[in-house]
Amino acid sequence: MSTLWTAAELREATGGACADDLAVSGVSIDTRTIEPGDLFVALRDARDGHDFVEQAFARGASAMVDRDMPGRVLRVADTLAGLTALGAAGRARMAGRVIAVTGSVGKTTTKEMLKRALGALGPAHASVASYNNQWGVPLTLARMPRDTAWAAIEIGMNHRHEIAPLSRLTRPHVVIVTAIGTAHIGHLGSQEAIADEKAEIAAGIEPGGIALLPQDSPFFERMAAVARSCGADVVGFGESPEASARMLNWRGTDAASEAEFALSGRHVTVRLEQPGKHMALNALAALAAIQAAGGDTGLAAAALSGFGAGAGRGEMRRIATPDGGTALLLDESYNASDSAIRAALAVLAAQKAKRRIAVLGDMRELGEFGPDLHRALAPDAARAADLVFACGPLMRHLFDALPAAAQGLHTEDAAGLAPLIAAALRDGDAVLVKGSLGMRMVQIIGALTNANVTGPKRNDE
Repeated sequence: MSTLWTAAELREATGGACADDLAVSGVSIDTRTIEPGDLFVALRDARDGHDFVEQAFARGASAMVDRDMPGRVLRVADTLAGLTALGAAGRARMAGRVIAVTGSVGKTTTKEMLKRALGALGPAHASVASYNNQWGVPLTLARMPRDTAWAAIEIGMNHRHEIAPLSRLTRPHVVIVTAIGTAHIGHLGSQEAIADEKAEIAAGIEPGGIALLPQDSPFFERMAAVARSCGADVVGFGESPEASARMLNWRGTDAASEAEFALSGRHVTVRLEQPGKHMALNALAALAAIQAAGGDTGLAAAALSGFGAGAGRGEMRRIATPDGGTALLLDESYNASDSAIRAALAVLAAQKAKRRIAVLGDMRELGEFGPDLHRALAPDAARAADLVFACGPLMRHLFDALPAAAQGLHTEDAAGLAPLIAAALRDGDAVLVKGSLGMRMVQIIGALTNANVTGPKRNDE
């Protein structure tokens, strides 16, 4: 295994102390997935990572700690600050191009598209899962191999003034804002404030850098002003004739979509093994960013063709039903916002099925806007689904606003709803499962798939 960080580099980056032979091949914050040779960073969150240092040692790892402990340790003043410093050093030694992505919806999918497409251009590195916060971004940078030529870094937030410091740490050459929605509006107070915060992904942009912004958004000019104030050149993407990166045509089926893009005059066609216009727009943003970073869009588009969403983010698979048949599961269980739910409902509506069933959990962090935003989804749900099941106190507002014929069942949580949905499915159904991460909609996915899954299982428990 190759050395990611030598002892001298660890000391120089963090200001910490360690033995001269403490070379590491990886960086981890989770002893459940740690590998021999990793550096385990003992962060404090719901649990104190220092309580798991002995487990890390037992698995052949060393540890970054901020208290005196025996063993193979890198002793620092503060482990989060130490991880952040190591991330900054990882970025400083990287000579390639960095693309950073944020947005109210679509940022993880766009990052995954970037990862796939950039891999065709050279050694590529990207955030794992949704590692996009104050520890996820530096962890991603600290894990970046020395020879990385292309990097895709996801940056998120749930409060004001969180994105700019992460952008300055990342120092991107190109940034993307996928869309502005209502996610976290309970903390930020308005979509205008969300737009301002998202646009600050340009705060750390490298000289001559480019900000790709959604031209069709009513907040485009507002975000453009913020990005320009950070020194970025602004490029719009979308369906608008004014967009420099424009989607010319989109054709969708119940299982795939094909789109034609004009990227600064160059025409590119991409076929995705995933339905939905929103997926095509994510692909447009990814390819436009690669072009802005100086990459070969032809190679990138060819690599992106065939892209399909992962578990929890739109993956489609066949599952067994109690009556001995099969149903189509649309697994959108990872997270939810109102725009994302509408997009997912549109995909459900396009499915050829005997019954279309929507299973919806609460959207979180909406504050006083929560009841109205949930209630406003009822017409979309009624149009897309023959039957709607819901869980959570906020989804009660949507459920009560549905026509009686569309009302399935409502429960307070996903655990209570899971066995009821599993028992209600019939041969030929198509079922969408979507809700905020905190609603643990994965419990419903588990009840539906059980041991009768066609395709990869998900195990987040």
